[in-house]
Amino acid sequence: MNRFFISFLIIGLVFLTACADDSGTASKGKTKPANTEKREEKSDERSEEIPEGKVSEEASDDVETDESEAKPEAQYILTENWSLVPIEEGIEENVVLLTIDDAPDKHAVDMAKTLNELDAPAIFFVNGHFLDSPEEEEMLKEIHDLGFEIGNHTYNHVVLPELTEEEQKQEIVSLSDRIEEIIGERPVFFRAPHGANTDYSKEVAQEEGMTVINWSYGYDYFKPYMEAEKLIEAMVSGEGPEVGVDYSLLNPGANLLMHDRPWTAEALPDIVNGLRDKGFEMLDPILIKSP
Repeated sequence: MNRFFISFLIIGLVFLTACADDSGTASKGKTKPANTEKREEKSDERSEEIPEGKVSEEASDDVETDESEAKPEAQYILTENWSLVPIEEGIEENVVLLTIDDAPDKHAVDMAKTLNELDAPAIFFVNGHFLDSPEEEEMLKEIHDLGFEIGNHTYNHVVLPELTEEEQKQEIVSLSDRIEEIIGERPVFFRAPHGANTDYSKEVAQEEGMTVINWSYGYDYFKPYMEAEKLIEAMVSGEGPEVGVDYSLLNPGANLLMHDRPWTAEALPDIVNGLRDKGFEMLDPILIKSP
């Protein structure tokens, strides 16, 4: 009896040991459900994501850089003789400002394309009577889309001192309204036709947030310079001996006047390159201090 009991006990212990080993082996051999690893990977990814409402330092830097590029600080101011000087030391002095009046007549778009290819900024001063048709509106949009500043040159290219104050305001403000209607922005520069301002026109321009700006020199509206070769020589040298200017008006910060004219459009590439050969760069008008 005792032998039988002992044998039975030994057999039972062996059986229990075998069950325990099978259970342990099965536990070691178990695998995770197929989607468990994916869930963990997603959890890891979420732990690395930026919390909602926060921006990484790198992204924040990018935003600040874009804003600074869109709205750079002013570096130049206009003097009483309409040239431009640096606000602080260390800013490039050998610059000239290019301006094109009476746009967009017939050649302004081509002139804008030429300047764009040459990487030469400029202000295009426009008249309202050149914005009467959808085609002319598209011309203005194209000039603006090429990156050029659009200036106010009055609606009808009138002599402001000959008008009443009410008429002067209408000439200026109605054109700013029209420009905004077409390109979505109001102009920030104002040039009176023939450079003939009045105290009141300056006041209106200031109320409209525009800088009043005339010019240092220009020759393409004088008959002797209505020819590309002669105009190139005059604009690059600053001299106009055939109209009584036998000395150079080309100085650092000079403000150059040109017009939407065929001879000017033809001369434009050589004017820009000639000025650069003399050590001048074309000033970006967005760097000019506004009121």
